[in-house]
Parts: sequence; structure tokens; C-alpha cells
Amino acid sequence: MPAEDTASWEARNPAGEGHRQNVLAGAIALGITSRNPKHPGAVHYTIHAFDDPVHAPLALPAAWVFADIAAAVPHALHMPTHIFIQHGMWQQVSDSNQSAYAAAVALWVPGDKAGDMTHALDWGQYGDLQLGDYDKAALWIRRMEGIVERNADQVRIVEALPRVKARMILETQQWEITPITEGSHDTELLATGISAVHLGDLATAQKAAERLAAKAAELNNNDRSYYAQNAEPLEIMVRSVAGLIAMTEGDADKGLAMLAEGVEIAESMRPPNGAPNPLKPIHELYGEALLGANKADEAAAQFSRSLQRTPNRPLSLLGLARSYAALGDEDAARKQYQKLAEAWKDRDFPVLEEAHRYLAAADDAD
Repeated sequence: MPAEDTASWEARNPAGEGHRQNVLAGAIALGITSRNPKHPGAVHYTIHAFDDPVHAPLALPAAWVFADIAAAVPHALHMPTHIFIQHGMWQQVSDSNQSAYAAAVALWVPGDKAGDMTHALDWGQYGDLQLGDYDKAALWIRRMEGIVERNADQVRIVEALPRVKARMILETQQWEITPITEGSHDTELLATGISAVHLGDLATAQKAAERLAAKAAELNNNDRSYYAQNAEPLEIMVRSVAGLIAMTEGDADKGLAMLAEGVEIAESMRPPNGAPNPLKPIHELYGEALLGANKADEAAAQFSRSLQRTPNRPLSLLGLARSYAALGDEDAARKQYQKLAEAWKDRDFPVLEEAHRYLAAADDAD
């Protein structure tokens, strides 16, 4: 991350005591790995300690090493993903979790917890979606369905299934409305709410927003796991859906203000690690809304911030390219379209035709 980006990040995210302790722990772990590069505990803690967008480069050597230390251990095979995601290294995210999943399947016997399998499936699907490999992403869902069927008594396993289905909808933008019930998971509600806005069903979108708001209000905040149903992600989801509803109803100022509130909440949380939570990054969503409201300059700032937080996300690259193109900054737009074309190389997505047309036109102008 360039120095000016690092300074911007730290100004927005002042280090709290927990973050300081992470860095101190990482420094101790690095001292150990300098003497023993394959010390399993030190390598493991190096990755956890520096799992944020600013410090992740410090852990990249550890990420490359860890998978070779314990090649039959699912968690060891998965762990490098924490740092690969922070670098937007999507092929490595996919490959690491495929290996972790295969190792977990080989070790699993009936009665075991299925967490290693589902964790690898969850993060692996995210990587494949960023690669544009929608067939592989759908395969992860089918695998997850089988795991849930065999482990219906494991709550965290059951909750993973709606998450990967919702992520598929949001990342592919193949909008789909899921019936809203008292048992709807927050990720389902987010995907359904955003889908309903795009499909013109504002009544269902409003119902999703209201249910998300109710879940946030009634929340028991004792669960501290990454995908915990804690208040901040839910509050962001409420504003994501409600903001889009307001914009669709013609009140752009109200809608953009609600999305800006979501961004403010996200900035108050710990730095991103792993696949985004909420599933649709709020800076990216806000940027898309701003671009739709012909506020390309502000949109560019949000997409840039999104890429600081979640590097190399294709949808943020696309949004930033379109923003720069709207501003007439051909060099900046070309750079982002090139990154997008590289991320989705060998895909036949219509949006790549847009990228290739722009790149060709820019080359002709030169």
C-alpha cells in the first residue's frame, strides 16, 4: 500500500489497544520466524497478527510458508488465505481453500465437526467469485448443501449455506428474491433486499429492510466470531437496503445520506479481514449509488477507499474505471479497466466488452 494510502488508512482507523496488541504479537512472531522460518506457531500468529490491509504485506512470506509446514492439516492449508485476500490474490485464495477442503474431507468421519470443510468452502467461494468462476462458485454451494444435510445439528454449518447463496447473488448481480420469513438469515435479507430494489419490488425490499432493523434491535451481542450477528454489520445492511429504496423512490439525497451512514459505521469497525462482512461492501455500494446519481468525483473516492479495504475486487475496479471515465481521466480509467481485464481474463462477461472497447479507444487516441 503506498505511503499516502497508509497514512489515510491510519487517520481513519486509529489503532486501538487490541490493534496495538496484534502488532506487538506479530513482532514477537517475526522474531521467532527470523530464527526458525518454519516454526508453525510463529507463522500462524504472524498471519493472524497482520491480517489487516495495512500490515498484511508483513505476513506474506509467512503465508507462502505455512501451507508447506503441515500439508495434511486443513486449517494450515486455509490460513494463507487470510493474507492472500488482503492482497487480492484470488487464484491463491481459490487454490488454498480447495486444498484445505480436500484435506478436511479426507480427515472427516461421521460425528466430527464439519467446520474445516465449511470454512474452506466459504472463503474459497469468495475467491472464485472474484475470479469470475461462477461455475466453481456454484459447485461450492452444492458441496455446502451436502455438508449441511449430513450435519444439520451444527448451527454454524447450517448458517453458512444461506451466506454462500446470498454471496452468489450479490457478486454475480443475478438478482433473486428469496421468501422472507422469521427464520431468514441476515445475509438472505440483504441479498433479497438489494435484489428486490433492482427488480422493482420495493414492497419486498422494504420488508427486508424492516426485518434487518428488527434483528439489529433485538440482537444479543455475545457472539464475537467473524460472521457474528453483531450490531454494526446489521446496521450497515439496514442502511444499504433502505438507502437504495429511497433512491429508487426518487429521494436521492436521503438515500445517499443513509449509505454514507453505513460507510461511517464500517469505518468505526475493525479493519476488514476475510471475505467482506456485510457481503456487499458498503463503500462499493455507496460508490455505485453515487455514480448512478452522476456524482462521479465522489464515487471515485468511495471506490478508491473500497479498494484500500478490499484490494483488487473486480466490482470496485469496474466502478472506479467508470468513475474516472465519467470524469474524463482517460489514463486513470485505462489503468482500472486493465486491472479488471486481468482479474477476469478468459471470461466472456459483457462488462469486459466495455473494458476492451475503452482500452482500444484509448490506444487509438494515443
